[in-house]
Amino acid sequence: MANGQRTYRSEFLREFNKNFPLFLMALPGVVLLIAFCYLPLFGLIIAFKDVHYDVGILKSPWVGLKNFEFLFKTPDAFIITRNTLLYNFAFIVFGNLAAIATAIALSEMRARFMAKFYQSVMFLPYFLSWVVVAYMAFAFLSIDLGILNTMILPKLGLQPIAWYFETKPWPVILILANLWKYTGYNAVIYLAAITGIDPEYYEAALIDGASKWQQIKHITVPLLSPLVVVLVLLGIGRIFYADFGLFYQLPMNSGALFDVTNVIDTYVYRTLMGMNDIGMASAASFYQSIMGFILVLTSNLIVRRLDPEKALF
Repeated sequence: MANGQRTYRSEFLREFNKNFPLFLMALPGVVLLIAFCYLPLFGLIIAFKDVHYDVGILKSPWVGLKNFEFLFKTPDAFIITRNTLLYNFAFIVFGNLAAIATAIALSEMRARFMAKFYQSVMFLPYFLSWVVVAYMAFAFLSIDLGILNTMILPKLGLQPIAWYFETKPWPVILILANLWKYTGYNAVIYLAAITGIDPEYYEAALIDGASKWQQIKHITVPLLSPLVVVLVLLGIGRIFYADFGLFYQLPMNSGALFDVTNVIDTYVYRTLMGMNDIGMASAASFYQSIMGFILVLTSNLIVRRLDPEKALF
């Protein structure tokens, strides 16, 4: 055992000395990982305590699972869980399909300047805050001054719509807004993978008389499938988390839309602001993390049984 430990230590030191610049470059990332991902794990105990600010977290009384009971016994528990899961499922499916289609379209453009231009234009929404996007949407959807109600709908012979009081259009609006904001960013990831595909595959297919559609179907898509699986698994891991800005800012926090816009994150925020109960907020986050962890393990197990090479781990 001692000899094995010495051998391992000497190999590590040799590797460390050999790649010291790389270890040095990785140091800031490791420090941030520890500071923001591992040290906060101490805060998990908040979910099981009734936090009193005057005595601190450690001396606050334990309450067991009462914070979780508050979350699950609320009449909104089903609505917020349903909305969170269904919206994220739609984002994963439509988001990846739109990103793959966009990446393939950009890769097939012969004018490289225009391809770069379109790529930059589609990437721009990713940098916009949801606050900015919300007011851009308000310029279209405002009841009195919105472009849709004042210019477009009257010309089509339709009556103005109170968009911020009608629940039916909002599932579509939220999905389209998510696609508009993130498709360009996700397309860049897939475009990088397409760029790495060996051109000889396409040359051989072209010699065999394969059309462009056949090349995409039998070469591009299959070679992208491992990346698709990884991104889908990562998306499933966060399926219990919602984009707070999308569901809070875009609907302008309209109470009439809560049935279709209220998700776990927005519900926790509103409850925390109204009740100042940090224990319940921590319980909800703990619940989200555990369920996401279970879903990632389950999904990865299924993928591993179907195709071990595409599994995440």
